[in-house]
Amino acid sequence: MKKWNWGSFVSGMKSRWVTTVIWVIILGVLSVTWPQINSQKTNSNQLLPDDASSIRASKLVNEQFPNDTGTPLLLVWYQEAGLTDTDFENIQKLFKSLEENPVNKQTFVPPLYKAPAQALAQAASEDQAALTTPVFFDSAASTKELQKGIEEVKEQINKAFNHAVLDDHLDKEGLHVRISGPVGIQTDAVSLFSNADFTLLMATVAIVLLLLIVLYRSPLLAIIPLITVGFAYGLISPILGFLAKNGWIEVDQQTISIMTVLLFGAGTDYCLFLISRYRDELRHEPDRYKAMQKAIENTGSAILMSAITTVLGLLTLSLAYYASYDRFAIPFSVSILIMGVTALTLLPAFLTLLGRVAFFPFIPRTEEMIQKLEAKKGKKLRRQRDKSVFGIALGKIVTTKPWTIIISCFVLLGIFISFVPKIQFTYGLLDSFPADMPSREGFSIISDHYPPGEVAPTQVMIQTTQKDISLQQDLQNLTYIDNVSEPEHGKDEDYQLYEITFAMDPYSPEAVEKIEDIRSVISSSLKEAGINNPQDNLWIGGETATLYDTKQITNRDQSIIIPVVLLIIGILLLVYFRSIIATIYLLLTVGLSYLAALGIGWIVLHYGFNVPAIQGLIPLYSFVFLVALGEDYNIFLVANIWNKRKKRIPLKQAIAEGVSETGSVISSAGIILAGTFAVLAVMPMQVLVHFGTVTAIGILMDTFIVRPLFVPAITTVLERYAFWPGKLWKVKDEEKKETN
Repeated sequence: MKKWNWGSFVSGMKSRWVTTVIWVIILGVLSVTWPQINSQKTNSNQLLPDDASSIRASKLVNEQFPNDTGTPLLLVWYQEAGLTDTDFENIQKLFKSLEENPVNKQTFVPPLYKAPAQALAQAASEDQAALTTPVFFDSAASTKELQKGIEEVKEQINKAFNHAVLDDHLDKEGLHVRISGPVGIQTDAVSLFSNADFTLLMATVAIVLLLLIVLYRSPLLAIIPLITVGFAYGLISPILGFLAKNGWIEVDQQTISIMTVLLFGAGTDYCLFLISRYRDELRHEPDRYKAMQKAIENTGSAILMSAITTVLGLLTLSLAYYASYDRFAIPFSVSILIMGVTALTLLPAFLTLLGRVAFFPFIPRTEEMIQKLEAKKGKKLRRQRDKSVFGIALGKIVTTKPWTIIISCFVLLGIFISFVPKIQFTYGLLDSFPADMPSREGFSIISDHYPPGEVAPTQVMIQTTQKDISLQQDLQNLTYIDNVSEPEHGKDEDYQLYEITFAMDPYSPEAVEKIEDIRSVISSSLKEAGINNPQDNLWIGGETATLYDTKQITNRDQSIIIPVVLLIIGILLLVYFRSIIATIYLLLTVGLSYLAALGIGWIVLHYGFNVPAIQGLIPLYSFVFLVALGEDYNIFLVANIWNKRKKRIPLKQAIAEGVSETGSVISSAGIILAGTFAVLAVMPMQVLVHFGTVTAIGILMDTFIVRPLFVPAITTVLERYAFWPGKLWKVKDEEKKETN
């Protein structure tokens, strides 16, 4: 009975058309029947779990101290020389206009115009340079509705003043206004992504296309991977849209943006690994269908293994409590899985449909075909090498001087890793905005001209039946607290609410760390009052408490997900290579590469671009991507060495040939993958800039240090023990055949 062959099925003369038609039909049906993922983005801004202390505090405050005014938008007025009586009078006229002609979803404006202008001046900052006035909006309004309301507010400001107060740089003389507060921040965050979404897609496609043309100098070969990735996205988008519509997953714009980059980067890599092998086979096999069959037989399992490794690595993000991590898990995993399937089904069909012309003008031919063409043209044609001169030289170096390579890599990586403890992290959303974003500029004006703690007060709520308990003095005694309000009782008299104003920047790491100290002080006071289990009767809310919870929960996620990722990938490597030793050093090298990438990322961002702190989400983001994607290159390299070893090729020769044969394609794939992630560095959101920078650096580290130098040098030193305890460990080299 003839053995069924997958490579023959997807690339055969007839089945290539069948495969293509099936793909087109599936895409057409799903695109019509299921929604696209972009139409199913969540409007929820809550990233912490419901049981987080700050979230519970916020809900209790809303229950016990309901406020029907709505969510505030802050109009932050500023004039460096000081606000004038005319300014105050014009602001009053604006608020009268807003009350008489409310904008979309406006619920309330304070009647500022009913008091004398001098009363409004008393609410200004001490230096009279800044004033904050609120406009309240419906808490249930969507972002689009809020954006419409803001546009209408701007129209009224333009009528009352002129566009210069909204648009001119703050250094320019005269009055300025910036729209900030919860409503301003929410709408700015959404507009940042929506405005950059199309730009990101076009930039990603452009960089991949440019790199493919430069690296392969073939227009068709540059377009084929992009078309393949496009087909994959055409399938991924409705599948994820269907899952989101049914509430099985939740996606936001950040998820979709990074997914696009990941898909083009990793997808192009998978395509290149198959294309490269196919080109090599065409130099020895005249039949393009048989050449594709051999290419799939030699690379299919490695591509599938790489895809599964990345899928399972990304799925670990579903273990996270923090929504930004959790929202990545399913969309990214589904994308990589479908991309892997696409590379092993649709891509072979495309390539065999085009045949050798896909590589024009550098068409791969067998020696016999070249000789016939030479006889026809009457001149000698140039032969294409299977291995690059540089790759051959590199393979020789790592097998003749492995200890020099290992020590050099350890020293180099160690230098960069030494910067990791110096990294400063931030968890604030505004820190991820561009410095000239209106909501961030408004926040900066408030921070610079009002007492620091007033910009974000902290709420402390307790529940007790003892009416004589008051925490005001205990809290006021803390040196870092500027002011504590009188206790306010809720609808249920057992609830007391205190509003705390920090004597420092409430968004600073120092203030965030004080939340636990405040909790400890209050717990001690409640215990002294005879209240058992005070933690069950205490809630702390506000921006500072939210940042504290964010830090604690993301640290928890990292402590769980990082070991699980290593365990899963370790198991997969062990199953695939059947070697405990190889599994250990492959994980170790990628881990060192990740830490070094963090160190270099900090050097570039902090010392090169004056970034004071990187986003606290970056370590886990980068770890999962770099370890999962970084192992792809190790798998392709080591799988090549293992396959040669099975043919009884001496180990050093197998390593040298493995390095030289995989060198160009892995280097090309690494450059393209790093290039796609580097596109994120031009995005306006700093979290994407930091993520793209660190990840691109880590990929380049894997591509040019770990894969071609570190891993093969370690394999050379370990010799046959690198295969232990698999069967290859028992294969002994004949010394006379061993290359030096």
